[in-house]
Amino acid sequence: MKIYTKTGDTGETGLFGGGRVRKDSVRVDAYGEVDELNASLGMARSLFITPTDLDALLLRLQDQLFTVGAVLATPVGTKASEHIPKIKAEWVTDMEKAIDTFETELSPMTHFILPGGSQAAAALHLSRTVCRRAERRVVAALREGEAQQEAVVYLNRLSDLLFVMARVANHRAGIEDVKWIPEKPTK
Repeated sequence: MKIYTKTGDTGETGLFGGGRVRKDSVRVDAYGEVDELNASLGMARSLFITPTDLDALLLRLQDQLFTVGAVLATPVGTKASEHIPKIKAEWVTDMEKAIDTFETELSPMTHFILPGGSQAAAALHLSRTVCRRAERRVVAALREGEAQQEAVVYLNRLSDLLFVMARVANHRAGIEDVKWIPEKPTK
């Protein structure tokens, strides 16, 4: 199988299960953002010097995001939609459990924090913002009938998890979160 097919040279792409759509359609935009999110998690994983529980969790999330992308790329009701994995509700439950577990390592938040710190934490914060953008694109696709609510819920919870994971990465590296201290308004 060749990587280049030239079938997209006219600004259209094929959906999994058949049919062609413009590359700027809400569906393609949504699963493209999920693809970028997955790549950003791969980048974050590359910054862990040795495999950790964070790395293992990110790998599992990458696998799940591939499923989310496949679901978004496959129109409901097509023959292909019967053969792809589904977004599972327990993935969200597992993320909530991970958040609760990780938060036991952290001091309670008393301020907004600035994204950054260790390289791993900064990469996780960046992935969180990519996740939020993907969520917004999936919400737009949902409004057009081109996405499923499960994808929105999954991405919403994932962004929360990535925020907590970034804090944990800093904590484990001995780096304190940087509090946002707004300037006093001038009169």
